[in-house]
Amino acid sequence: MAAGAGIYTASADEYWDQKTSLFEVLPITGRDIVFLGNSITDGGEFNELFEMDCIKNRGIRSDLITGVEKRLGQITPGHPDKIFLLIGINDVSHGHSVAELAKRYERLVKRIRTESPDTKLYLQSVMPINNSFKRYKGLIGKESTIREFNKEIEKIAAANGAEYVNLWPFLADSNGRLKADMTNDGLHLNGRGYRAWASGIQDLVKK
Repeated sequence: MAAGAGIYTASADEYWDQKTSLFEVLPITGRDIVFLGNSITDGGEFNELFEMDCIKNRGIRSDLITGVEKRLGQITPGHPDKIFLLIGINDVSHGHSVAELAKRYERLVKRIRTESPDTKLYLQSVMPINNSFKRYKGLIGKESTIREFNKEIEKIAAANGAEYVNLWPFLADSNGRLKADMTNDGLHLNGRGYRAWASGIQDLVKK
């Protein structure tokens, strides 16, 4: 959920505390594949999408880059086999510059690399949005910011031994917007969207 959208904002901290307290008693192990991010990750049933019991969902709605960094202590000590990171759209909605977004993102990536160097790290692009739904005011006019931020994520991946995963070929229409049949609000994915995401990265998950 994009922070500032007016739906989950009031209970975002409470929900974050609830989820992190649950994750605290569900430790990560070296055989696990971790999906890490915000509400877009939180909403995915990845065990079923990939038919793999070793996948752990560590998404929390409304989370930010700094929020993920705060809870790395629940993930990196277990040295998971793989981490699929998808984070940053809520930071974009807060109006940060691309330079600031990249600075925060790279700091997070460097911590993951330092604390769990043998984990295969996949940096997924921030997904396209579709502002024709007119749902999230904080994302109006931010399409160019997302594209420029993704360029920085790709550079960060190359500089830190991670693999950049461009999700746009699976989710974007010919105008670079999130396909209307894959969302009901212009930001979050519906079942068709999750299936397209999973199909697009399945070789990386299963190899």
